[in-house]
Amino acid sequence: MLFTKECDYAIRIMRALSSGELISVSRICEMEHLPSAMTYKITRKLEKSGFLKSCRGTNGGYALNLKLAEISLYDLCAAIDPDILLLECMKEGYHCSMNSPKNPCLVHHEFCRLQNMLVQEMKQKSLAELFR
Repeated sequence: MLFTKECDYAIRIMRALSSGELISVSRICEMEHLPSAMTYKITRKLEKSGFLKSCRGTNGGYALNLKLAEISLYDLCAAIDPDILLLECMKEGYHCSMNSPKNPCLVHHEFCRLQNMLVQEMKQKSLAELFR
């Protein structure tokens, strides 16, 4: 649940585009060894989120719409999968019989602490730093 395959692929797509050039989806797939159907789906999500711009036509493809320094690892992953959670029980509205206000679960409490640390670290890491 922490990082989906889509999130991994989104990072790899951004890495392929990190040169700033316009690159076709088929070339991105070759560069990063990605399946084309998933790559098309994810590039559309990234375009809709404002990370990429597309150019249609025979010489078309995708290019970065923002500088890599402006995009945090958290921003990218959250655009693909808003539920970046360590455990399912951390999802809002999830009911766990082992965690109640009268008898709080210490394991849940510890994972919440770790979740907060992870999110903070991801927010501090830009894609420019990651792809250096």
